[in-house]
Amino acid sequence: MLSELNKEASDIQSFLEIECSDQPQEVKERLSTLGVYIARTGKMLSEAKRLLREKKSSQIADTVIKIARENFLSAKAQNALIDSLAVEENMLVDWLDRLNSACVHQADICRSLLSYTKQEIAAALYNN
Repeated sequence: MLSELNKEASDIQSFLEIECSDQPQEVKERLSTLGVYIARTGKMLSEAKRLLREKKSSQIADTVIKIARENFLSAKAQNALIDSLAVEENMLVDWLDRLNSACVHQADICRSLLSYTKQEIAAALYNN
C-alpha cells in the first residue's frame, strides 16, 4: 500500500510541475483534473495517516516500550524514536498534505486565469 501511494503521489507531483498555458480550454481541463486530484490526495492522505498510525501502534510501540523499560527514555525521546522508525510513513503523510494544498492553490490560480481571460474578452468586445 505504501509503495502504491508513493507511486500515485509521484504521478500527481509530475502533473503539478507542468506549467499551464493561459489558453482557456487548457485551463478548464487542468481545473477539472485538479478537482479530481484534490479529492484523491485527500483520500490518499487519510490512507497514509492510517498506515502511520498502524506502524506506530504495532511493532514500534512494542520496541519503544522495551527500550523505555531498559533505558528509562523520556517521553520526548520515545516520540523521537517512534518518528525515526516510521520515516517513510511520516514523509508520505507530509508529502500528500503538501500535494493536496498545491492542488487547491493551482485550482485557485486556474480560476483567476479564467476570470482574467473573461475580463479581457469583455473589454475587447466593449472597445469594438
